[in-house]
Amino acid sequence: MDDIRLHIEVEINPTESEQKVKEAVENMFGPMNTQTKPARKGSLLTAEAKGEESLLKLHGLLVRERIRAAARTVLLHGLEEKSLHFWLNKQVAFAGHVSFSTEPTESPLGPIKVEIKSENPRQVIEYLTAY
Repeated sequence: MDDIRLHIEVEINPTESEQKVKEAVENMFGPMNTQTKPARKGSLLTAEAKGEESLLKLHGLLVRERIRAAARTVLLHGLEEKSLHFWLNKQVAFAGHVSFSTEPTESPLGPIKVEIKSENPRQVIEYLTAY
């Protein structure tokens, strides 16, 4: 699974701390290089990573919180030919837990948008949710 490319986007509202939003992302994926740029309202934080190691922390959280079956359902819903998309609740991520959103509007402050590109996204789902 060396072909994994992870892309994350999250809006930072004017009332939010950029550092706390970055911490929410790192709680899910570990330390990452991030960039912040102005957006329509507030700013937009983006992060990129490559390789299986970029998913180690998320995998560990899914195991720890015993939500692999639920995660599999959400991830399969976001499956495309060479990628998968899903959203994480930003507030829950800041607290160090995983909560998937099925729609971006479910997260009141906006979600963490995650895109994983891979030649075999089903294999990525298997890795993240395997027992």
